[in-house]
Amino acid sequence: MILPIIAYGDPVLRKRAKDIEPDSLDVKTLSQNMFETMYAASGIGLAAPQVGQSVRMFVVDGEPLNEDEAEEDIDQSLIGFKKVFINPEIIEEAGDDWGFEEGCLSIPGIRGEVFRPEIIVIRYFDVDWNEHEEEYDGMAARIIQHEYDHLDGKLFTDYLPSLRRTLIKKKLSDISKGKTDAEYKMKFPK
Repeated sequence: MILPIIAYGDPVLRKRAKDIEPDSLDVKTLSQNMFETMYAASGIGLAAPQVGQSVRMFVVDGEPLNEDEAEEDIDQSLIGFKKVFINPEIIEEAGDDWGFEEGCLSIPGIRGEVFRPEIIVIRYFDVDWNEHEEEYDGMAARIIQHEYDHLDGKLFTDYLPSLRRTLIKKKLSDISKGKTDAEYKMKFPK
């Protein structure tokens, strides 16, 4: 089921999400709905707070970034990178911070350069409640960090320089009022 994506300005996007207790939520159905919603919006990651669920879970699929790339330009970190992360915890960050222009389905039409560590180690559960500890680098690490921030109530715009944040203030206000040309279903703050 395609769910509406919560727009900038909704308090759920600024709350620290709660851990999920096993059997307290149908994580398989929620993750399927989140993947469907993400694909309908042409996204590569989606966190539960973005569909109105203040729980520590996100889905990612970085494979679309490799589509239409020449063989030598394919990002190896994104091959098979379709996963569900439940109750994730980033336990290590390493490498140099590198910049990349990010966007967010909850903030359509706005992008900005964000610097993030190159390598992360993350511990999480999958939909069958198996625990994993894995290392990611490059774009896969960036996608995880972006979605992980949503679980702590942080948005990519928080990382932008103050002048850039001032310049996009009106656009952010417009999004929170429903003034956007997003081509997917959204839910705006009341």
